[in-house]
Amino acid sequence: MDKNTSVLQLKGVGEKTGKLFEKLDIRSAGELLSHYPRDYEIYEEPVKIGEALPGKVCAVHGVMRGVAGEKRIRRLHILNVTLADDTGVLQLTFFNMPFLKKVLKPGGYYLFRGLVQGAGTTKRMEQPRLFALEEYRQQMNRLIPRYALTKGLTNHAVQKAVKQALAQYQWEEEYYPAWMLERYSLMPEPQSVETLHFPESREELLLARKRLVFDEFFSFLYLLRQNRQAGEKLENHFPMMETADTVRFLEKLPFPLTGAQKKVWQEIKDDLGGPVCMNRLIQGDVGSGKTILALLALLMTAANGFQGALMAPTEVLAVQHFETVAEYVKKYGLCFQPVLLVGSMTAREKREAYEKIASGEANLIIGTHALIQEKVQYRALGLVVTDEQHRFGVRQRETLAKKGDIPHILVMSATPIPRTLAILLYGDLNLSVVDELPQGRLPIKNCVVDTSYRPKAYQFIEAQVAQGRQVYVICPQVEAGEMEELENVVDYAEKLRSVLPPSVQVAYLHGKMRPADKTSIMEAFAAHSIDVLVSTTVIEVGINVPNATVMMVENAERFGLAQLHQLRGRVGRGQHQSYCIFVSASQEKATMERLQILNHSNDGFHIASEDLKLRGPGELFGLRQSGDFSFRVGDIYADAAVLKDASTAVEELMCRDPELSDPCHIPLKRHLSQQAANAVDFRTI
Repeated sequence: MDKNTSVLQLKGVGEKTGKLFEKLDIRSAGELLSHYPRDYEIYEEPVKIGEALPGKVCAVHGVMRGVAGEKRIRRLHILNVTLADDTGVLQLTFFNMPFLKKVLKPGGYYLFRGLVQGAGTTKRMEQPRLFALEEYRQQMNRLIPRYALTKGLTNHAVQKAVKQALAQYQWEEEYYPAWMLERYSLMPEPQSVETLHFPESREELLLARKRLVFDEFFSFLYLLRQNRQAGEKLENHFPMMETADTVRFLEKLPFPLTGAQKKVWQEIKDDLGGPVCMNRLIQGDVGSGKTILALLALLMTAANGFQGALMAPTEVLAVQHFETVAEYVKKYGLCFQPVLLVGSMTAREKREAYEKIASGEANLIIGTHALIQEKVQYRALGLVVTDEQHRFGVRQRETLAKKGDIPHILVMSATPIPRTLAILLYGDLNLSVVDELPQGRLPIKNCVVDTSYRPKAYQFIEAQVAQGRQVYVICPQVEAGEMEELENVVDYAEKLRSVLPPSVQVAYLHGKMRPADKTSIMEAFAAHSIDVLVSTTVIEVGINVPNATVMMVENAERFGLAQLHQLRGRVGRGQHQSYCIFVSASQEKATMERLQILNHSNDGFHIASEDLKLRGPGELFGLRQSGDFSFRVGDIYADAAVLKDASTAVEELMCRDPELSDPCHIPLKRHLSQQAANAVDFRTI
């Protein structure tokens, strides 16, 4: 069995299960083995009720006192029962599980496992899992992998398939040379993959994970270095000079540029008029005014007789950009002739857009990654503006080069990355930082609370909606069954529909939905047909709704500070006061102190620096923290030390053997060429 062998060759994986695996993009043995656990469950010794700490997942056993209450709120059935031992009482709440009333007998002895909430004598668990005593004993003190699942596919089925694949898999030769394995304490690949799926201990797991994180960072940084070397040789085929168009536009704007914006605008002008093709990143917090700088660069391009392209991560955002530009053209008399190009347009609309682009009639093309597809022929594409979701690699530059000369590239990023890491991660780009916010913006009001605050939060949401505002609620997972102690989008949306008035329109959004459905939901939210949007972190980018004033994040303790700050950036975009509510299921002192940093600061770069200090590679258990680069295992904050090691290793390798021609480096050269061929440069949410 090799990486290309179909999962259908595994015992117990038939057509039906194969289709479920396919929903997770798993078709081959290689894809199955790289479907790493998203978390590990440790079944610890059951504790007394009095010893169960709020914010912790615990197993408790005791005597069932009976049903404390049963009620129905609209479509939600709620069952409350009471468990007791000689140290205290625990209230258990179950949603839409009425059959348990017949299963749980007063006086019976039961074991439950779940997240402990409340404090003192009023402890409770919501939706805990019921275990037979012997069943629980068999699982105790093991690290049990938990995988991302889809409806119909169980964690047990994935574990069984992975065990089979590992037993039959034929590994390729080790590609790292011996000196690198030894220098950076890297575990051999077969051992690291097997350990990551079925670890014997936490220490062994950390070593296995380090190897896979190093792999991701090393390949990324090596390709980045190749990009940088290629970029340094690119001649400027679209030399530009500043014209009256940008000067007049700046004079007409109702606000002056900040000092930081002026500095970056000068850097952009120098690049566009310089001898080498521009390859620049503008890094700035949400609301710092990056978009106006991109618009100025595109205006300078159009005024010089060239075409510019603005690439957005989603169709919704592309349409919003197009409408903004159209309004600016009308209001300020700009020399843009804009055209929109997105996948959902009709064949006729696309054909008309292609004609305008090819003839040069359109000098500003706004769209998604459809902008670089084969059918699009540019007359003189001088500048491409993208965001970090659409990193340009060598292949994208080659694609554009076939359509004409290589254009200038300007990348915008709202990800707050400390400069030390940004230099490594964006090593192929010149870095500009917009570190100053425009005056007059209303700062977002923040609060960090525990789960007991939820009823008040729901009342606040209802009041905001009554005032005509809109709300985001973020949950860390899509549906129930993946990680039972975490809130999930599907059930949470249903819960909100039951507790909020029927007049409040609630919808949900997540990454597993079809692209057309995601676009439809985001458009409806932007058009205010939806009041409350329950979503996973897919809304980090791709939507701009100034009317949204509340961001509520459930299980905030499971996210990195930088990602929470990114999510917070979805609100505070309009004239109304905005609010962010971070709900933590953990009341541990260290967790609450970490979240308080968000409570006291709206400065993304300060928050990112604190995130870097507070988290380390020991923080293995939990959700992925950074979704900004195509890393499946690595986290740029928690794994900053490994990132620096990988960078050092790349530099040393290039000094020792730039062409990788030494026999001991040939396997690595082959591996890196495969990684380059498989690299995904364009990702949509």
